[in-house]
Amino acid sequence: MSSERKYAVGFVGIGKMGLPMAKRIAAHGYPLQAFDASPAALNEIGAVSGVRAAKSLADAGSGCEVVILMLPDSAVVKKVLFGDAGGLAAHLNKGSVVIDMSSSSPSVTRELGPRLQAAGVDFIDAPVSGGVKRAVDGSLAIMAGGEHAVIERVKPLFLTMGKSIIETGMLGSGHAMKALNNYVSAAGLLAACEALKVGADFGIAPDKIVAVLNASTGKNNSTENKLMQFVVSGLFNSGFSLGLMKKDINIATDLAKSLGSDTLLGEVLLKSWADAETKLTGAADHTEIYRMLEK
Repeated sequence: MSSERKYAVGFVGIGKMGLPMAKRIAAHGYPLQAFDASPAALNEIGAVSGVRAAKSLADAGSGCEVVILMLPDSAVVKKVLFGDAGGLAAHLNKGSVVIDMSSSSPSVTRELGPRLQAAGVDFIDAPVSGGVKRAVDGSLAIMAGGEHAVIERVKPLFLTMGKSIIETGMLGSGHAMKALNNYVSAAGLLAACEALKVGADFGIAPDKIVAVLNASTGKNNSTENKLMQFVVSGLFNSGFSLGLMKKDINIATDLAKSLGSDTLLGEVLLKSWADAETKLTGAADHTEIYRMLEK
């Protein structure tokens, strides 16, 4: 347990990632008040020691020094902050900090920053990477964008959830890097799945294919942590959806277009994952991209 001052924390968005992250914060002694639109999710987090289930968004932020958002996308983040009856932002104390840990659009994040600043609230973006497993054990990678002084202020809180805290620069840069990271991850997974399928069709045992890739220059996160565990096993239960992966690829390619940057692989990659989402549904696990090759 850290000796850092334990201020009140609000947490909005108790999903697959939000639940273990919120549990980590509470386990480190931070008074936590959590809110989710799902009654089932709210009941689950409310049963955790040190957590109070908030009755509303306003209640979630009441009296908190820091409020964390872990939501599906920028549209939901914007609605939560500035929606009906002024949204969450209208109920926050001046000097408090909002941390958007969702996978949001960097352009929307930059738009929201000045609006919160006008209300006397600091805003940083700090999306995460590592999946449910690393959310549970507190070893997430956290990429934080925004003012250094604000990031430093909440760094002890970040360390309850992650091991690698990387400051990426200006507001929105964390969200940009999350999308770019998943762009690279999606490309690596698709290439690894294609190699697995071709090798198996040739008659090579899947475990041998993966062993060679991991001992050679083809090694990547997917060959190490996804092929045997979720694809070859047939479990397809990594905990990260295909739809969310496609969303992040879309953010990355949109970012490139807005900057006039060429991405030779971008459009092909986006089309591949969009086709998979259409055929398998966005709720499918992202490792099920392999099933597109079987079809």
